Amino acid sequence: MTKSDDQNLTHMETNTLKITIIDNDEKLHPLYRFYFSDESRYELIEIHTSVNKFLSHSARNDTDIIVSEVDLNGISGIDGIPYFNKLNKAPKVLMTSQTSDFKIIKEAFKKGADGFLTKPLTKTRFFNALDELRQHGVALEHDVVKKIIHSFQIKTLERFSKKENQIIGLLTQGYTYKMIADRLFVTPSAVNFHIQNIYVKLNVNSKGEALKKLQELEVRQLNAA
Repeated sequence: MTKSDDQNLTHMETNTLKITIIDNDEKLHPLYRFYFSDESRYELIEIHTSVNKFLSHSARNDTDIIVSEVDLNGISGIDGIPYFNKLNKAPKVLMTSQTSDFKIIKEAFKKGADGFLTKPLTKTRFFNALDELRQHGVALEHDVVKKIIHSFQIKTLERFSKKENQIIGLLTQGYTYKMIADRLFVTPSAVNFHIQNIYVKLNVNSKGEALKKLQELEVRQLNAA
């Protein structure tokens, strides 16, 4: 993790984060506003129906996280990611879609997405994803993680043991050490031993760094697929 990444995560962990949503389904806009109505950690500052409309307002925009639908009129949400990254303060990008098609997921991460969420969005799932971005810089739900891990599982086995791969899969789904131990029917100390080995192989020192590095590995494998 670079110094810039550390600074960005520190900012995200300690401040009220500003959120912009891009979704051409205007029926969902009141629901989004309702979701944020009693939130102190996140502030919904804008909702747009297209990437073009967002970009026309971006000069006065100070967004921390952009939540963008994949399927938009004009520039798609995925094709909009390079434009988002050219803003003065490059925001985190959480993609949303009606489907979890692997080709769409792969393309989103190739372009630089930080997370992927399938619709319909409940308030709990939506804010869980924002919390993951806030804490770890990555937001991947179980169904998305399964598709990504499956796509590079064979190559990953060259670096990690079978047990380490199982723990990585659960770690990226948000499991705690105790939850992993219960799921794999091993002791927490055994989980800690394997996680320390994973940290050594990834050359990291914390869960947040590990998740970031694993995302980079996932994207690398996606690009090679």
